[in-house]
Amino acid sequence: MAKLIQGETGEWEIVIGMEVHAQVITKSKLFSGSSSVFGAEPNTHVSLVDAAMPGMLPVLNEFVVEQAIKTGLGINSKINNTSIFARKNYFYPDLPQGYQISQFEDPIVGEGVIEVDLPDGTTKEIGITRMHLEQDAGKSVHDQHPTKSFVDLNRSGCALMEIVSEPDIRGPEEAVAYLSKLRMILRYLGTCDGNMEEGSMRADVNISVRKPGDELGTRAEIKNVNSLKAVQQCIDYEVPRQIEILEDGGEVVQETRLWDPAKNETRSMRSKEEAHDYRYFPDPDLLPLHVSNDQIESIRKTLPELPDQKKHRFMDEYGLSLYDASVIIAEQARADYYEKVSNDNDSKLAANWVINELLGILNKNETPLSKSPIQAEQLGGLIALITDNTISGKIAKDVFAEMYKTSKDAAAIVEEKGLKQVTDTGAIEAVIDEVIAENPDNVAKYKGGKDKLFGFFVGQVMKKSQGKANPAAVNELLKKKLS
Repeated sequence: MAKLIQGETGEWEIVIGMEVHAQVITKSKLFSGSSSVFGAEPNTHVSLVDAAMPGMLPVLNEFVVEQAIKTGLGINSKINNTSIFARKNYFYPDLPQGYQISQFEDPIVGEGVIEVDLPDGTTKEIGITRMHLEQDAGKSVHDQHPTKSFVDLNRSGCALMEIVSEPDIRGPEEAVAYLSKLRMILRYLGTCDGNMEEGSMRADVNISVRKPGDELGTRAEIKNVNSLKAVQQCIDYEVPRQIEILEDGGEVVQETRLWDPAKNETRSMRSKEEAHDYRYFPDPDLLPLHVSNDQIESIRKTLPELPDQKKHRFMDEYGLSLYDASVIIAEQARADYYEKVSNDNDSKLAANWVINELLGILNKNETPLSKSPIQAEQLGGLIALITDNTISGKIAKDVFAEMYKTSKDAAAIVEEKGLKQVTDTGAIEAVIDEVIAENPDNVAKYKGGKDKLFGFFVGQVMKKSQGKANPAAVNELLKKKLS
């Protein structure tokens, strides 16, 4: 159901399409042997090809092509057997060639679809228009000198996949859900690390509004948005801006805008160019790229289990809710960790401990799962002790806290601290008899109809047993003794 915004002249529908630039995980650049590793000193990863020295010819990186095909298969898209590299002509100080090698009419990947999980628990399919390969530009640095800008060409020529969606997104929540799922898929595939803060994944967000049922409105493109939060914020700002213009009788200008996080607003950068402004033509230095069906099928066999496959398997095999399954599959390492924890254990109980206890404390301490002091097998061991009634769920939380502090196994902590649950009914009865003998007034009140006092007796028994008495046995024996 499309999200409608109430304006002064009635309801408006938000229409969003996204162009996501994802840097390919590869050791070298798209057309040269220079390193593509992030974070080096400026202009240290630049070959003569990247610097566009006269007579230098591009040579296509075969591994990048494989990564692109893998990505296309991961987003359920058609792989085109023939694709063509074109020159996209425009001037930037950090674009040494004066053109960018990209793909235009014949991209390597065609139409596809991604299933996104929405905050209300529903799912929606977002169409993919295409995905093409292109080289990145360099970077202009404006904050190093009061009157000069510097150019860093380390990024020049790095391999990018541009993934273009259909205008199927209907609001900020859907936009964030789409980008989150796309990033998740790329990380599972190992084709892009998805680090938006490093610029290895960034989104151009095309936003327009229209009256429900009308033709598509004029769009503004918000360029290079580099976080999920910023995607949400720029849509929240841009939609009312466009509605206000239209309701005042004006027209939205087709333009490229920038998101300014300091001022929390979008601002105009330049009028939006059409394809013909770039004077695209096939690059004369690069032959058409031909990929056989056998090559495509060979790459298909290397695909890992992808997020949606894993999510549905966890729901079917382990009985997890959509919410729990979605949280667990958000990161591949998290899903792997969960599977080790749930091995031979209650799967739902394992999910509760991973999501609520482990992720809760890791998030609080800003610790990644890879640095967790509790290994998956150790957490599985703790859950096994709860399941076989060695310890109660309450004591398990104390054991968990000690495990987090010391990295010791649960069984060792239980043994050291004498925390084994008392299941011997004779021992529990003896404690119950003591509590009843010490509280004759409350016994009389309970028998007189004050049922709520039952909780008081349970609490006293647990206190006397230092929390070690089996709660189920305590409840059962107390009811008999007090009746």
